[in-house]
Amino acid sequence: MKKTLVILGSTGSIGEQALDVARQNGYTVRALAAGKSIEKLEKQAREFNVESVAVFDEDAAIMLSARLSDTKIKVLSGTKGVCEVAALKADIVLNAIVGIAGLRPTFAAIEAGNNIALANKETLVTAGELVNKRAGEKGVKIIPVDSEHSAIFQSLQGTPEGSLSKIILTASGGPFFGKTEQELENVTVAEALNHPNWSMGSKITIDSATLMNKGLEVIEAVHLFGVSPDDIEVVVHRQSILHSAVELCDGAVIGQMGTPDMRLPIEYAITYPEREKICCDRLSLTEVGTLTFEKPDLKTFRCLQICIDAIKEGGLKPAAANGANEEAVALFLDGKIKFLDIARLVALATEQQPSVESYTLEDVFEADRRAREVVKGQITA
Repeated sequence: MKKTLVILGSTGSIGEQALDVARQNGYTVRALAAGKSIEKLEKQAREFNVESVAVFDEDAAIMLSARLSDTKIKVLSGTKGVCEVAALKADIVLNAIVGIAGLRPTFAAIEAGNNIALANKETLVTAGELVNKRAGEKGVKIIPVDSEHSAIFQSLQGTPEGSLSKIILTASGGPFFGKTEQELENVTVAEALNHPNWSMGSKITIDSATLMNKGLEVIEAVHLFGVSPDDIEVVVHRQSILHSAVELCDGAVIGQMGTPDMRLPIEYAITYPEREKICCDRLSLTEVGTLTFEKPDLKTFRCLQICIDAIKEGGLKPAAANGANEEAVALFLDGKIKFLDIARLVALATEQQPSVESYTLEDVFEADRRAREVVKGQITA
C-alpha cells in the first residue's frame, strides 16, 4: 500500500515517528514543514528527497535554503509557506504542528481537498465548528492521531450509527498523580517534564502534568465524535495500556489496547481503513499484569475542569483557554511562573472571554490574542 504524505511538524516527536512509519513502509513523503529546527529538517528533506519544505521562522528558512542549495528542494517560509505545503496534493496530510499555529495549515489542506491525519488538537479545540463544517463541504476526512482519539475512532469501527452511549477517555495522570496542591507549589520544570509513560515534546508533556492535555482532548472529542461533554468520562489509567474506550447503548464497552507507542495510531491514520504491519513493541497482558482505573482530581488539577466548562459554554471560550495555556506553559518553561500559576492564568483568561453564539476564523485568532495578553498582563503587573 503506497501512500504519498505531507508531514507538518516533522521535527517534533510525532513528526519524527511519522517519518519512521514512512521509512518502514516505503511511503513517499512529498513535503515537510517545521518551526525552525533547520538542521534536523535538512536531514529529513535529504533522506526522503522531498519536493518542498516550509519553515515558520523566515530567518531560519533563509539559512535552510542556503544549506539545500545543491538540491532541487523548494524552500518556503512563514505561515503562508506552511499553508502552501499543506495544500500540495497528497493521500494524507499529517498535521503535527504544536499549538494554534496548526490551524491555518489545516484549513489550507481542507481547501485543497486533502484528507488529514490530525495530531494538532488545537485545530478542533479552537475552531471545531468551523473546521467540521468546511471539511464536510469539501468531502475531507479528518482522522485522529492522538492515541486516545485514535482508540475511540478504532473502537467505533463497525458499530451501528447512533449506538454510541459514552466515551471513556483515559489519562495517564502525568508525573504528579496523587499529589496535593501544596506538594505541587514548588515543582520544577524538570519534574514536570518527567512523564511516566510517553515520550513527547515539552509543551504537551507539561499539559499532561497539569491535565490540560486531557481537557483539550475532551473538547476535541466533542467535535470529532459529535457527543456532549456530559457523555465523556475521564478515567485515570496509570499504565497507558487501554488508550480509550466507548460504551455502546446496550452497555457493551469496546476499547483499544497497546503499548504506549505513537507509531500505531499514526500508521492507522495513514492507512485507514486498512492496516499494515509496523515494527513496534507488542503488548503482553501477562507482563503488564494489572490495569487500574481511578477518577481524576479536578480540584488539584484545575485545567481539566476549566476545559470542560469552556466547551459546555462553547463559542470562543475553548480558544481562550487554549491560548492562555500556550502562553502560560511557555512562561513556566522559561522559569517565569510557578506550576500552579498555569491553571490560575488559564482560568482568568477564559473567564474574561465574552460569550458568543457564532464566530469566524479571525474571531478565533483574536480570542487567542486577547487570552495571551491577559496572561502576559498578569506577569508584568
